[in-house]
This record gives sequence, C-alpha cells and structure tokens, in this order.
Amino acid sequence: MNKPVTTTDVSGATRSGPRIALFVEDGSGDWHARRLRTAMEARGATVVTTTLSGCAFDTSCPSGMDIPGFDGLLPDGAFVRSVSTGTLEQITFRLGILHALRASGVRVWNDARAIERCVDKSTATFLFQRAGLATPPTRVVETRERAHGHLAGNARPFVLKPLFGSQGNGVRRANGPDELPSPEDVGSVYYMQHYLRAPDATVFEDWRVFVCNKRVLAAMLRRGKSWITNVHQGAEPIAHEPCEEMVQTALAAVAAVGVDYAGIDLIRDESGRLMVLEINSNPAWKGLQSVTDLDIADILAHDFLQSVAEARAR
Repeated sequence: MNKPVTTTDVSGATRSGPRIALFVEDGSGDWHARRLRTAMEARGATVVTTTLSGCAFDTSCPSGMDIPGFDGLLPDGAFVRSVSTGTLEQITFRLGILHALRASGVRVWNDARAIERCVDKSTATFLFQRAGLATPPTRVVETRERAHGHLAGNARPFVLKPLFGSQGNGVRRANGPDELPSPEDVGSVYYMQHYLRAPDATVFEDWRVFVCNKRVLAAMLRRGKSWITNVHQGAEPIAHEPCEEMVQTALAAVAAVGVDYAGIDLIRDESGRLMVLEINSNPAWKGLQSVTDLDIADILAHDFLQSVAEARAR
C-alpha cells in the first residue's frame, strides 16, 4: 500500500493526505475537474490532474504502470472525470489502465466495469430491464437492413442514438425506415427507441437526477427548445424536488449498473409512466449546479475520499 505524501499548503503548514489521480480529457481539465480538484485539495488530498492516454503499462515500474506524476508508484485513489474518444485500441487501453488500477487495490470512481456498462447504451438498457425498470421500447441491431425491417413494422417515430455518446450528440429522430442514417454514421449498430412524446407536443421536458454514494443529491427538470433536452444542447435547467418514485427509480438504476456516482435521465410517456432513458457514469453537473445550493463537487470529493480512506484501511 502506498504511503500518503506530505505537502505544504499556502499557509506554510504541512499536511498528510491521499494521493489522487484525477483523469480528465485534456491536460488542464474542464470546469468540473477544476472544482473537483479544489474540493479534494481543501480536504487534504494531493491531486495530480492527468489523462488516461498519458498513462503506460511498464514492466520496469514497481506497480507495472506508469501514471503521470506518481514516479512508477500507484495513487491511493483515482477519480475518472472523462475518458477521451479514440480508436477501439485506444479505448481498450485506457479502460485497461482503470481495470489494472482496481486490480492493484486502488479505489477508482467510477471504475472501468461501471463505465463500460454505462457508455454502452445497449448493455445499460438490458440491465435496466433485468432489474425491472421501465424503459422506452428499444431494439438494437447490426446492419441497416435489419434496422429497416424493424422500423418498417412500426408506425410511430423512433429515436436513434449512437451506441457510445453523450450530451445529446448524434441523437436523431426517424419517422420511418427511409430516414435511417448510413452505417458509417452509427458504426453499423442501430440503437432504436420509441419516441415517447405526442406527435403534436410543444413542451419538451424530462429530468436529470444526480446520485452519489447510493443517495440522490439533487435533480432538475430539463426544458428543451426542441425534443432534445440536454442542457449542452440549449435546454433550460429548472430546480426540481424529485418525488419518491423518481428517487427510487434513480437509485434502482444506479444499483442495476453498479456505479458510485451517476446522472440518471428520466422521462414520462404519454400515459404518465416514469421510465429510465439513460445513465451517465461521467455526468456533467454545471447546469444542475446552477439551480441547487448544494456544492456538488464538494460532496463528490467528500464521498470519494472517504471511500479511498476505507479502501486504504483494509
């Protein structure tokens, strides 16, 4: 087990705390990563902001891995803010680093297993159904021909989503089989989900519920300018107090997938039935932070560092 390092804060006092790798998409980190780092450092941690692409497997290192900033040793904990896009080989390598960290006893939020389940929408949808959670009717197939056959037998519009994607990027609606995208646009895998809103709908709303450490921290209603309601795509975040049904549904979704923290998207169909749309293992919370008094980054830092301390004590 790695020993904590001793650092000096701005007042000149020394402090001892866990060494944390904060994995971001680029070297500097985004708004979320900066807030996380500040919150962790305020709680005594030494944080190195780095990327998974900058890591290496290296048999000359005592740990077998070279994580930037750790001199061949292991961090005490790793917080994954994002996993950059890349080739199949690059993604496999980056997730392999996370798998190796977990296997080496490092506490990882969220770990590779959870990320894999969430980022693959087909797997997440399957796990929701297996847990008894309602989801929009969904079919996922390879080849445009099979997708065409499915849509040809349904009269209602469908939503097509990239199997790997977030923030509403690449999501489109198809009113029939002739509107299917080319195989190159979707990697030859078609994730097709019933469009739940009425054809003449003029109000486009759903909910984002943020869960951390098996509890709901906050929620917001997302009111879209179009049927795509991601805040990243211009939807308005509105403070929302989730009802007990939403709370229990979000917690069940987290349990089904096995994540430490997540953003869960919920929607009601035309009959009012609550359904799970998606789960995000690296959720953004800038929009949610704008409509809640809670300091989300500070709560994440507290819960994560507590889990690191528990892991180190074992």
